[in-house]
Amino acid sequence: MMRNRISGLYGITPATADDAWLCERVEQALRGRMTMLQYRAKDAAAGLKRRQAERLLALCRRYRVPMLINDDIELARAIGADGVHVGRDDVAPERAREVLGDRAIVGVSCYADLDRLDHAQAIGADYAAFGSFHPSTVKPGAARAPLDLLRQARERSALPLVAIGGITPANAPALIARGADALAVITALFHVPDTFAAACAFASCFEPCTSDHPSS
Repeated sequence: MMRNRISGLYGITPATADDAWLCERVEQALRGRMTMLQYRAKDAAAGLKRRQAERLLALCRRYRVPMLINDDIELARAIGADGVHVGRDDVAPERAREVLGDRAIVGVSCYADLDRLDHAQAIGADYAAFGSFHPSTVKPGAARAPLDLLRQARERSALPLVAIGGITPANAPALIARGADALAVITALFHVPDTFAAACAFASCFEPCTSDHPSS
């Protein structure tokens, strides 16, 4: 479903047991033109993950936005999600492709390692994620990646590049200028007073945002 070129605002869900809050924030981001969502709940119980993932997938379907599951290929398959995102310590991307099929979106974390980019491209991944480019409250101990890594990755590969780590509307343009096709955001999108306005601010880094505010 919707395996278009990956670009724009790529939301990643924060961990929460509050389904209503999570769905309300995700819908605000969708109205603000978020282009992809990753459901990430590393430590949640299986029942909570299944319930939240199903509710968020239904929302994303309404807005025709693909939703990926972080790491859990069995959950992605069970609910019919659009794909998965996998990191260094997760299931191998080859296995994700084998289980979910050719139509699934498979994204790979490359951190600051260009060799992982080569591997991601070789196994048919749909995008490569690099970072952390800025200090992150979600992963405060994450190794920093230099901004010019994006330029090197772009020269090396035609895969869509996703930048992650402490991204805000203020520092986003520098990442886009160096080759980022999409910006993966948690805190500056969901842990803010107005998620719709934040989504619009990020979307406007790619093109002007004209969506009406949900409260209007």
